[in-house]
Amino acid sequence: MAIYIILTLAILAIFWIATSGKRKARKRQSIANVPFPAEWRKILRKNLPFFYKMPADLQLQLKNKMQIFLAEKNFVGRKGQEIDDEVRVTIAAQACLLLLNRNTDFYPFLKTIVVYPAAFITKHAQYDHSGVKTQDARVLLGESWTRGQVILSWHHSASGGADFEDGHNLVIHEFAHQLDGESGVTNGAPPLNNEQNYQEWSKVLSEEFQTLQRQAQRGHSSFLDQYGATNPAEFFAVCSEVFFEKPIQLKELHRELYQQLKSYYQIDPSQW
Repeated sequence: MAIYIILTLAILAIFWIATSGKRKARKRQSIANVPFPAEWRKILRKNLPFFYKMPADLQLQLKNKMQIFLAEKNFVGRKGQEIDDEVRVTIAAQACLLLLNRNTDFYPFLKTIVVYPAAFITKHAQYDHSGVKTQDARVLLGESWTRGQVILSWHHSASGGADFEDGHNLVIHEFAHQLDGESGVTNGAPPLNNEQNYQEWSKVLSEEFQTLQRQAQRGHSSFLDQYGATNPAEFFAVCSEVFFEKPIQLKELHRELYQQLKSYYQIDPSQW
């Protein structure tokens, strides 16, 4: 009898795991089928002017993805930051831009978005050559953790959505890190779709990264933000910002890079 019970429980557990994907998909579809709140539309119109430049089908898709994102992710305010619909919708709209037209699990490792009113200070432990531990304090606008958190300045998240043509967007930057980390390590090589070639991706992005590094080292000006020369992960995040905010210039100046990002994100913002 005991063996029968154990086998039954094992079968039920296997069935539960095997059908979990279908249950998740049905739940997400039911969330997306709920009418988009009128108050959220007002927030989009007020805070995110880029939304109305997008094709109608992408507008609808973005709203559906926002509904699912907001149903699944937890927002937490710090240092007195209130979390209301304006904060949630403004951040979600920019984060979900990166998910359009893509087979996605909605940032599966991400559980919580922590929001500060403005720039915030973090302390990271550092060890010198003798093993002595010190605290390195840094002022940041945002941070992406592989342990399930994205941390954002609300001031810079809002201003990034309001000005969508300057090539800088905090939310896109930090959520690009989340996509990058889905491979298990944040290194500028996110999991690609079936139509892309890893060798070609590596060749194009490595060459562009090295060019940016040389420009930064020599003090030369560059179209891409030289913060991207820090490491390949930051390069991918910086390129993602420019891909969405300055697509025409990126396409003209870095055509192969643009094509790789276009294939990855499955959209062409230069056509908006």
